[in-house]
Amino acid sequence: MHFSASSLNFSILPYQEGYNPPVTKPNPAFLTEIGEEGIRALLDRFYMGLFESPIKHLFPKDKEEMKQAGQTSADFFIQICGGTPYFNQNRGAPQMGRRHAPFAITPEARLHWLVTFEEGLQPLIGKTGDENLQSFWDYINVFSIWMVNTKG
Repeated sequence: MHFSASSLNFSILPYQEGYNPPVTKPNPAFLTEIGEEGIRALLDRFYMGLFESPIKHLFPKDKEEMKQAGQTSADFFIQICGGTPYFNQNRGAPQMGRRHAPFAITPEARLHWLVTFEEGLQPLIGKTGDENLQSFWDYINVFSIWMVNTKG
């Protein structure tokens, strides 16, 4: 038998209060390889995972509203990956720290968010290059640190 070796590393960076590491956007090739529909499917899987997660209280209670929130998030990620600026066109500049300020995002909530995101990424393994998938994970890993706004 031959097993392909993956170079993916979905480890989670430790959160250090008061330190926001530099953020590097994902490789645009990630979007090129999976397309806008791939990003939308990813965010749908992710948000449906959040709908059942320990941090579901931070999100809409209605499943259809949650699906819509996932598509708004997909707009953001399409834009971040170098695609059409749907988020800016529909919602204005991202300003994600300000947008997330009303929600108590703890270091523990960040961990749940990342674990759920990693579950959503699993179906993409082998459908996009490891380097591109890794660049996306690296982005959300650091991005999530920037969103923590409440002590645990």
